[in-house]
Amino acid sequence: MMRILHIDGNHPLLKAQLEEAGHLNEDDFTSSKQEVEAKIHDYDGIVIRSRFKIDRQFLDKATNLKFIARVGAGLESIDCEYATAKGIHLIAAPEGNRNAVAEHALGMLLSLFNNLNKANAEVKSGKWSRESNRGHELDGKTVGIIGYGNMGKAFAKKLRGFEVEVLCYDIKENIGDENARQVSLEELQQKTDVLSLHIPWTPETDRMVNIPFIESFAKAFWLINTARGKSVVTDDLVSALQLGKILGAGLDVLEYEKLSFEHLFTDGEMPSAFQYLIQADNVILTPHIAGWTFESHAKLAQVIVDKILEVEAKGK
Repeated sequence: MMRILHIDGNHPLLKAQLEEAGHLNEDDFTSSKQEVEAKIHDYDGIVIRSRFKIDRQFLDKATNLKFIARVGAGLESIDCEYATAKGIHLIAAPEGNRNAVAEHALGMLLSLFNNLNKANAEVKSGKWSRESNRGHELDGKTVGIIGYGNMGKAFAKKLRGFEVEVLCYDIKENIGDENARQVSLEELQQKTDVLSLHIPWTPETDRMVNIPFIESFAKAFWLINTARGKSVVTDDLVSALQLGKILGAGLDVLEYEKLSFEHLFTDGEMPSAFQYLIQADNVILTPHIAGWTFESHAKLAQVIVDKILEVEAKGK
């Protein structure tokens, strides 16, 4: 039997199946990080989303921890290298919400191409303007995907019904498939009409989309970001939108987000770049919900359960 601490709420099937497997589950959704640190030595596992960072200090207190399970795709809130060095298994669930992210990215793209948000708002306000809402077709375009893991592959699969060329770039080699041709970053930047980001937030991807990066593209392009907000410099994005180098943007994530993803601004702060984004007709914003569907809620939990039980089996 393992004693498992849950510090965020998740789909009930997660705890139910762990209990059926004979494990003891305890909730603590309100204690501070310091309060959880004081008792974490009593637990074999911890299940998190993004409430606080699992850093060295926390891990030094977790003397009996066998696993950390994050109910989500990324592990950037965990000091992964230090945890691994301590023999702690790290569990994530990108398989659980990859379909949801892919559908959201495609929905954003089609909405941008066809001015759906703008046209909807105008008609509801009594304005009937057809010419100013003339759209673009996706067929014949080249879609570039940076990051070809679970999310990137799922998005490429969704594009199979369109007459598009799909290119992918990734730091790993030989991961292209029947849905996307892997190319160099330079070739992707030469050919892309639509750029979709599906990258984790790492030192290499932090503030990656900046003015030099944007200017490296041969053509003006549309940008979709359902990955991590801190990979895009918002000030530089706004400059590119104003100059027409970026034709439109669908952003499910923003660099201003707090670590928990539950909040955006505090104390009345609102950068001028964000003020531009909320007023721009060619920008669609959503509150980090691409992978946040009713279906993915259950899928994420199921993936986490399966992986925890796999860790248990290997430890026997």
